[in-house]
Amino acid sequence: MVLLGILLLPFQKMVPQVSLQNTTCEMLVNPMGIDVMKPRFAWHIISAERNVMQTAYQILVSSTPEKLNANEGDLWDSGKINENASIQVAYNGKELTSRLRCYWKVKVWTNNGQSEWSANNSFTMGLLYYKDWPKGWIGFDRAFPWDNTKTDSRLSARYYRKEFQSAKQIKYATASIIGLGLYELYINGKKVGNDVLSPTPTDYTKNVKYNTYDVTEYIKSGKNAVGAILGNGRFFAMRQNEKPYKIKTFGFPKMLMNINIVYTDGTTANIDTDDSWKGTTDGPIRTNNEYDGEEYDATKEFPGWNSIGFDDSKWLKAEFVQEPSGVIEAQMNENIKVMNTLKPISIKKLSSGRFILDMGQNMVGWLQIKVKGSKGKQIKLRFAESLKEDGELFTANLRNAKCTDLYTLKGNEQETWEPTFVYRGFRYVELSGYSYQPSVNDLIGKMIYDNIKTVGTFETSDALTNQIFKNAWWGIAGNYKGIPIDCPQRNERQPWLGDRGAVAFGESFVFDNGRFYTKWLQDIRNSQKEDGAIPDVAPAFWRYYSDNMTWPGTMLLITEMVYNQTGDVNVVKDNYPAMKKWLSYMKDRYMKDYILTKDSYGDWCMPPVTIEAGRGKSADKKYPSELISTAYYYHFTQLMIQFSKVTGKNGDAKEFEILGNKIAAAFHQKYYNEKGYYATNVLTDNIIPLYFKMVPEKQVDKVFKNIAYTVEVTNKGHLSNGLVGIQWLMRCLNDYGRPDLAYTVATKKTYPSWGYMIENGATTIWELWNGNTADPKMNSQNHVMMLGDLLTWYYENLAGIKAASPGFKKIIMKPEMIVGLDYVNASYQSAYGMIKSNWKKSTKQFNWAITVPPNTTAVVYLPANEGDVVAEQTIKDLKLIKNENGRAVYEIGSGDYSFIVKKK
Repeated sequence: MVLLGILLLPFQKMVPQVSLQNTTCEMLVNPMGIDVMKPRFAWHIISAERNVMQTAYQILVSSTPEKLNANEGDLWDSGKINENASIQVAYNGKELTSRLRCYWKVKVWTNNGQSEWSANNSFTMGLLYYKDWPKGWIGFDRAFPWDNTKTDSRLSARYYRKEFQSAKQIKYATASIIGLGLYELYINGKKVGNDVLSPTPTDYTKNVKYNTYDVTEYIKSGKNAVGAILGNGRFFAMRQNEKPYKIKTFGFPKMLMNINIVYTDGTTANIDTDDSWKGTTDGPIRTNNEYDGEEYDATKEFPGWNSIGFDDSKWLKAEFVQEPSGVIEAQMNENIKVMNTLKPISIKKLSSGRFILDMGQNMVGWLQIKVKGSKGKQIKLRFAESLKEDGELFTANLRNAKCTDLYTLKGNEQETWEPTFVYRGFRYVELSGYSYQPSVNDLIGKMIYDNIKTVGTFETSDALTNQIFKNAWWGIAGNYKGIPIDCPQRNERQPWLGDRGAVAFGESFVFDNGRFYTKWLQDIRNSQKEDGAIPDVAPAFWRYYSDNMTWPGTMLLITEMVYNQTGDVNVVKDNYPAMKKWLSYMKDRYMKDYILTKDSYGDWCMPPVTIEAGRGKSADKKYPSELISTAYYYHFTQLMIQFSKVTGKNGDAKEFEILGNKIAAAFHQKYYNEKGYYATNVLTDNIIPLYFKMVPEKQVDKVFKNIAYTVEVTNKGHLSNGLVGIQWLMRCLNDYGRPDLAYTVATKKTYPSWGYMIENGATTIWELWNGNTADPKMNSQNHVMMLGDLLTWYYENLAGIKAASPGFKKIIMKPEMIVGLDYVNASYQSAYGMIKSNWKKSTKQFNWAITVPPNTTAVVYLPANEGDVVAEQTIKDLKLIKNENGRAVYEIGSGDYSFIVKKK
């Protein structure tokens, strides 16, 4: 029996399994407000049979549910398409128009039969043309007496409202809003949607994103009221006067909105932003600053301000203001939401009526409080990641970020409050201003990050490995903020490119981050200068254009990741011109005799030789390396060869091949020592050329022996890499025959290691290997950059789940058998469906349960030597390819398999 799960793909992947019996399909992207003229479709085939492969499909897209139910695809009837594509299938029907509601379904043919039609689905087009928007942005382009724009960027929130009449019976209604920097939208007193900190941040001089909501259920016949609050976000920049040459700001908060109502008689009405709206800045949110916090004065609340009948006679007339210069675009990546809640594990009393709250986990978000007290009483909340030895908050690593919320009570019996436009990274909270002992039951930690699904699970027989994975999850999730920020706590929180180089690849096995990173690639493209330069931070909220290979080159690494993990070739096409232009820029300016002479960071944040050697010392030191920059340029030529072929630019592929060969030859001649190492035999300097396949074949063994000796003997089983080298360490050790050594590195508990962080209380991943002794000014306790390729190695080599072709159409399943690791249970929700690898071994037997999704195939490598007995539930379905290095290699189709290998 063949069942279907379906999804519309405005950008790329992916879909949860939804059976035919369900009447709705859970969408991972809000299907409202799409501005892609050829949206892409995907579906999962769900079957209990083995070896199911799609042979054809048919998609219907209709303008009404009735037409779709009658199988009339008046917008697009693809007809029967004899292809096996079930992801990235582009719409090819009539031209889609603004606000058009589209209804669609799909059926497929497979080698095992034909499905019925899937459940109906829908999506709605956004405002496709500039003329579709209202004529006026509204706002107040000035500060008010209680604001301060000279030092700490204290700016109160802006409140706006309007009442309108809806006289007819409503068929449906949508609201499209751009609220900069951040907004909350209300209709008739109810918040629209459950997003927070929306919209996603961009360089607002390049593009601004809008969100669209279905508000049919919010609007009633007769009089209605719409209200919005605007916060500062990245638009009205923090610390903008601190370093104006560095920090980019965009102006005062402003808004553009359209509510479109379609009545049952076919007529329409629009409620737009204009100067008929009323506004005030003298509300309860007195300031909201991402670094410093939010101050909320409940005595200044105006109940009912977002409902009908509110007296706004003392409010100001909304003013027309200049629009931002960026292009208006629909937001196709997920908004931020409250994704988890945590109850504190303890609360302890300090001196002077203060209390320390312990959440038990370094988290990102805010604290909701329930409090009682007299009117005007103030509750102060100060946040930090750790405590000093005396039990007080440790705030030195926050730099000058105040990370403080202030709540002024209105004097009710019990008041509940949480901030609206700020967040922070914290485990501990200092509470003050209470006249009584607060209870943990009155406090809730709310974890926020982009509404990105967790698509990977991973568990092993090793408790430390499991804890490292858990720490990684918390760190990665917490640093998703519409952009991949480096850290969530100090006065930085910037989208540094270098931090996410190869880390994003490992992230993709855990989170459905394809849309997130596709959006970020657009941010990087938008930040590129006319001459080709790409910054180290994008969007370029901080103006850093230092010219190096490793930070800007992240654009190529992320493009490769999204393409390989999701099968989205458009991500290559979209970014190809920018990548080629940047490589040309760097070559023309800095390449001499095929050596790239410009670097900025070297192997950033290499661990000090001992934990004591780094005590109190700043890690903010740069050691530029021409070896690293040249090796990376070579690696990028190899990626561009792949990208050129994918996009049909075969002439470019040949040019990059010639250039790469010349770079490799010059590199080897300059840096290779006949003793089998490069430069001064630093670990990273050897790993990079070997993993990038720059080393001539006859020297490969020598170089790898030096790598293994450095790790095993010199480092006593420890790593010694910074941000650059750690991106390739685990896979290099594994691919050249030492997965056991990789496992040794991954499970160390002594310095420097991931386990050392945990032994010293970490619940996320530190910025520095010596994060407990380094100068606190650069000492984040929640960074992801030092994960390197660890998660990639977990999934590809410990679990044995690896894409053999883009999107996991073909899968390689080859788990490493390592002494000390007895089992691995892992799963990954790929673009085609769920992949599972659950194995367990003993001295006499190996058991392996595998799931391969329909419409894919896998090559599996069973650990079996000659004489071992290989058994499976239905051996007739298996195709033995070969025996190789102690492995029996089979090619299998979709389905669930249970292998048993009995050792002789």
